[in-house]
Order: sequence, then structure tokens, then C-alpha cells
Amino acid sequence: MDTTAISKIAAGDAKEKGLLLQFAFYLNREGKADGTIRTYTNYLKRLARHADLDDPESVKEYLAKIQKAKNTKAAYCVAYTVFLSWQERTWKPPKYSSRSPIPEFLPTEEEIDRLIAGSGPKTAIILQTLKETGMRIGECLSLKWTALNEKACTLTLNTPEKNSLPRICKVSPKLIMIMQSLPRTHERIFGATKAKDAQSNFCRARKRIAAKVGNPRLAKIHFHLIRHWFGTMEYHKKPDPDHVRRKLGHRSLQSTQIYINTEQALFSGSVNEYHVKVASTVEQAKALIEVGFEYVTGEYDDGGKIFRKRK
Repeated sequence: MDTTAISKIAAGDAKEKGLLLQFAFYLNREGKADGTIRTYTNYLKRLARHADLDDPESVKEYLAKIQKAKNTKAAYCVAYTVFLSWQERTWKPPKYSSRSPIPEFLPTEEEIDRLIAGSGPKTAIILQTLKETGMRIGECLSLKWTALNEKACTLTLNTPEKNSLPRICKVSPKLIMIMQSLPRTHERIFGATKAKDAQSNFCRARKRIAAKVGNPRLAKIHFHLIRHWFGTMEYHKKPDPDHVRRKLGHRSLQSTQIYINTEQALFSGSVNEYHVKVASTVEQAKALIEVGFEYVTGEYDDGGKIFRKRK
């Protein structure tokens, strides 16, 4: 286990700190990911500041009065339930529905590219990686140099989050090239960069860029919104739910439904509209495939083959 997963458990009194450390080691033995261990212990640390962890009713009372989204309260309940289970105890948790929120808006590709162009070198490469793979920020930052295959232009993700599936992501030669410009002073591609630091750097960059170009939408684009854009556009290019599920590493198609719904809402009325191109050589066909076109048919006298891409 990455020792940072438990090293930052906040110091309360000695009993509380020791209890949370024991709980963290229990989660590790149960095979929980480092991110899950950090999340659960952080939730419990916050609960312990305002409620008695030995008294489920005290925890319920605190959750009832705090101004948090229902999804957040549901997450607190999950962490506390696991904590009680470790102690061979149970409780009757309050019912807070946990639903994946629908994004208020999706950025355009041009807006994402504007952020990439205006950000610092490392942030720009992180954004390009998220754009091309749909990874979560934690997954992106966990990538090791051994995951990079320059010849095949792939990134192998063996540290998925949220109980997702490992996956191999096809990426552009451009991304491979700019990744190789990063210093190889750490086993991970992005070094020791933490998610909160990457988010802080990106927040400053997007505010600056939004003000410079006069587009307030740019200031609201966050890392996970790029994953939403990726999933939606993957379904738009290839309307196959299982294709999108595998691209994003989902175990269930239920998790993929949000992208299907978003695509149908955004592109209703243009479902059957395509850009059509004809390739006369292998190189032309390769170039079309690299930008999202799919082969349709063709074996004509002039050797042309038809490709299309959804508008």
C-alpha cells in the first residue's frame, strides 16, 4: 500500500488517530484501493470532528443538519457502514439517494483545445491525456512510464478507480511525443503530482484563460467534465453502449447510460447525418481513421473507399 494513503490521517486525540490507522490497515488487507482508503478515512475524520463515531445516532444527527449534497451524504454513510462492519457492528443508515449527476453543460472540443493550448506544459499534457482516453484524473496521474508503448501508441491502465476495469487506451502520436518531453525522474509519467495539486493548477489556468478569451464557460470545465465529453462523443461516433462501456472501463452498462442520454439530447435530429470522405490510398484511409472516420464500403474502378463520421 502507498504509505501516503494513511500517513495523512489527521491527528486528533491519540485514540482517534490510532483507530483510524487500524481501520486504514484493515481496508488495505481487504484489497481496497489507496484512493478508497484515503476517502473513507477522510470522511471518518470529518465525522469524528462533529459526531461520536461510537454512536450511530450522533452520526445521523450530524448528517441531517450539514449542508451537503445527497450524494455526499450517501458517501459518508457508506464509509461509516464499512467502519462499523470492521467493528462487527451495524446501524440503520439514513436514506440518501446516490445518483450520478447530469452535467449542466458539455464543453466543445474547441473549448477543451483552448484550455490545452493556454495551460502550462504539464497541465496541458494531463488535459490532452484526459481528452484522448476519458480517464479519471487519479487514473491519469497513476500512469507509469512502463504503461507507455511508443510503437503501438497505447497507454495501459492497470490502476483503475471506482472498481472500474483495467484497459488499454489508443492515443495519438502527438500525445506520445509530448509525454516523452516530460522528465523521467519518477516511475510515474507525471511524477509525484497529486490530484489536488493538478486540480489547483488547472483551476488557476482555466480562470486566466476564460478571462483572456471572454468565455466564462472555460472557467467551469473541470477534469471529470472532460470524461463526460469523451463518453458522450464516443457514443456519438459509434452508437454502441458496450463500446463506450469498455472505453470507460465500466463494469455495468448502467454506468454508461448517462452518456447515451446526453448524446441523444445533444444530437437529436442529427442522428443520421454524416461527414463522408473518400480515401484512394492506404495513407489517406489511415488518416481518416485516426480522426474518427469509420469504413463503410468501397471497391471501385478508381480504388476509392468510402468513410463516414457522425456530425
